[in-house]
Amino acid sequence: MSKQTFYERLQEQLEELISAETDWLANLANAAALLYHELTDVNWVGFYLLQGKELVLGPFQGRPACVRIPLGKGVCGNAAQKRSTIVVPDVHEFPGHIACDPASRSELVVPWISGDTLIGVLDLDSPMLARFDSEDAKGLERMIPVLNRYAIPRR
Repeated sequence: MSKQTFYERLQEQLEELISAETDWLANLANAAALLYHELTDVNWVGFYLLQGKELVLGPFQGRPACVRIPLGKGVCGNAAQKRSTIVVPDVHEFPGHIACDPASRSELVVPWISGDTLIGVLDLDSPMLARFDSEDAKGLERMIPVLNRYAIPRR
């Protein structure tokens, strides 16, 4: 199966999983679990949600993680600040990388934007070098519209 087909099906699975539930937190938790278990060679999948000028840990799957990340710091903070997806083939070569799990070797971060509002980021780590590519980035960006329909945090 091509990556494009895989991500189209994953988007459909996500929609089916969370569309009937109205609780945003439950939907984010299930989204993290679905992505973690459906994607191969990942050791962390989760969300950081924008609060003020920092990202705060949200639902995730994997080892315990950093709780707060300032905008502009690390891969997550940079993706959020720039509002653009970042693919990092080798996290040890990313200036200012924040190492929560020393086993992580590559990372992909997708900013979660609804309208003009930054909600947070979707963060994925892998113990493999160069695990993620532009096709993965495009595929995971497909999840954002589903999250915008069913998982916007209510504060």
